[in-house]
Amino acid sequence: MRTVDTYLDSVLESVDRGESAALEAAQQIGFGEDDLHKIGMAVREALVNAVVHGNRYSAQKKVHFLIVQDSASLTITVGDEGKGFDLTRVPDPLAEENLLKESGRGILLIQAFVDEFQVRRLHPQGTEVTMVKYLKP
Repeated sequence: MRTVDTYLDSVLESVDRGESAALEAAQQIGFGEDDLHKIGMAVREALVNAVVHGNRYSAQKKVHFLIVQDSASLTITVGDEGKGFDLTRVPDPLAEENLLKESGRGILLIQAFVDEFQVRRLHPQGTEVTMVKYLKP
């Protein structure tokens, strides 16, 4: 089992760094091209959410980024230091009034691209998203 545990600055450049690290870990396990694309998109969406919506680009706030890889799965956790959100109160991106909005589809995409998805409120503040992708035999 290999682990990458780091803190990223709340800037969009961190999204690229995190996505690259996740893709490198996924390639080492043996994920194919299609799964690599899905993992990259899911990680990118989670990191953008943490930087933009969670930490609001604050230089004082960090994004906790954790990758745990074993021979059969990749687990990625992204945590921010923002106010947090309630997953049940996120507007449905497929509702007619939301279809043309520029944002709001990230969580839907993440859920479509990974095998397990969990959101947890952190205390005193923040949100942690955990994504798991299993290597299919």
